[in-house]
Amino acid sequence: MSLATHVDPEELLHALHDHPHEPGHRHIHTKSSVSHTTPYSTRYSQQQEIPKFKIPHDGAPADAVYQLLKDELDLDGRPNLNLASFVGTYMEGQAERLMIENISKNMSDADEYPSMMNMHARCVSILAHLWGVQRGEKAIGSATTGSSEAIHLGGLAMKRRWQEKRRAQGLDTSKPNIILGGQAQVALSKFARYFEVEERILPVSEKSRFGLDPEMVRNNVDENTIGVFVILGSTYTGHYEPVEEISRILDEFERETGHDIPIHLDGASGAFIAPFADARAGGQKWNFELPRVKSINTSGHKFGLVYAGVGWIVWRDEAYLPKHLIFELHYLGGTEESYTLNFSRPGGQIIAQYYNLIHLGFTGYKQIMENSLANARLLSKTLEATGWYVCVSDIHREKGVFSFRGTGEKAFGREDETSADYNAGLPVVAFRFSDDFKKQYSHVKQESLSQLLRAKQYIIPNLHLRLTKQTQDYPLPPSEDKTEILRIVIRWSMSMDLVDRLISDIIGVTETLMESDVTDLSPLQPTASGNLEKNLSSRGHDARTKHKAKTPMSEGVHRSVC
Repeated sequence: MSLATHVDPEELLHALHDHPHEPGHRHIHTKSSVSHTTPYSTRYSQQQEIPKFKIPHDGAPADAVYQLLKDELDLDGRPNLNLASFVGTYMEGQAERLMIENISKNMSDADEYPSMMNMHARCVSILAHLWGVQRGEKAIGSATTGSSEAIHLGGLAMKRRWQEKRRAQGLDTSKPNIILGGQAQVALSKFARYFEVEERILPVSEKSRFGLDPEMVRNNVDENTIGVFVILGSTYTGHYEPVEEISRILDEFERETGHDIPIHLDGASGAFIAPFADARAGGQKWNFELPRVKSINTSGHKFGLVYAGVGWIVWRDEAYLPKHLIFELHYLGGTEESYTLNFSRPGGQIIAQYYNLIHLGFTGYKQIMENSLANARLLSKTLEATGWYVCVSDIHREKGVFSFRGTGEKAFGREDETSADYNAGLPVVAFRFSDDFKKQYSHVKQESLSQLLRAKQYIIPNLHLRLTKQTQDYPLPPSEDKTEILRIVIRWSMSMDLVDRLISDIIGVTETLMESDVTDLSPLQPTASGNLEKNLSSRGHDARTKHKAKTPMSEGVHRSVC
């Protein structure tokens, strides 16, 4: 008899399982759902699996359910070693305590929780001043569930203002478009798709430092452009886009045509780094100091140092938030205004954000951002010093130097150096195999490094190219379609000791790969067919050619960027 090529574990367990309800079987633990000695002496220990897809007829003791769920969750990775994510995984005990004590408070009920709402208003004010709101302006803003919701609100406000202006002039409003770069996070594309705005994605390149090229912006805006999404911190490489240059281009366009095109700044990570880091945004203005920047969003749960679940959006003045986007609510005991996409949402993260802002203060945040950037520089310089890797990110290069000049260049400067001595950007290390390494070890793929590091519990994604600029599955943009990179985010919980250990592990794994042949590496190397997720994912066809898609959006498996 030949061996089976596939085994369904669920079907196998079902067939072999001793079902408690089958006739002829007696079970001595039938009352264990309510009577037990330890969590492992209930019916779920041996007689039954924990229910997965249907609610059980009878419940189970709290301590038993807790232990069973905890055991299953132990199979997850270690959050602090998830170096793929920008989202914070550590908070101080006092902040956690405040969140737990207020976990039942609902942000939508302002009348019931006025103290929490006051803290919310204070956070908006602090952020507005941190981002350079000008004298005489009445900044307005809100907490959101993250930067995705904040981006949608910022984009929607731009669309509504554009429509109002066009209607007042008797002009067509059926063809709005928005400008963004090919490296943009998926939330920006979601806005365009969900709110029916033409998405003009501009290719980026090494020449444009993997961000929007101001000249390409000039060539693609027109009277139907509702705004430009400018990103302060690329998801791919951590680069800041040139906000001031793009603002200058749009100023010139308005002088020539009379069309006023606003900027929404996506500062999901950068808007909590640039205000504090000595490097700022590399010498350029980026915030409300530029009149063309009308709104800014950020993620409190990234470099705002709060657990997942809070973002922020601030408009420089209430005039830029159209009145008909604001709802007046009366049914929760008082009158309140709402201009968010979500209604009920937890308030604990807002309290934790205020705690961080007050507890850390400007100098505390500055120290954390400088430490993160210093650790990212250490990792970057060490990787390049091996000769095996080249960094695509450039926060470790002297200010004004944007390319690798060989292993002989000076790696470390003064002891008192700060981020101001280097290029501005996020504490992100994006790197790839060097050309010499690829030539000598052509059989080694970067995916293998990612896989072997995962065995050591690090999650470091190898960002694969996808040949459509519409995709957000961690590719580099299509203009750089021969490049794939590994990317590490240095969050504040990544200490120098952990960085040292990470460097040792990367070097050790690389040496193992160098000593291995094609046969040894075959289980780790990506195949031509790819994995299930890639085989099922959308190929990025637009509506006119959706019938050509290998798997349409309605059936695909899709992954977003955090």
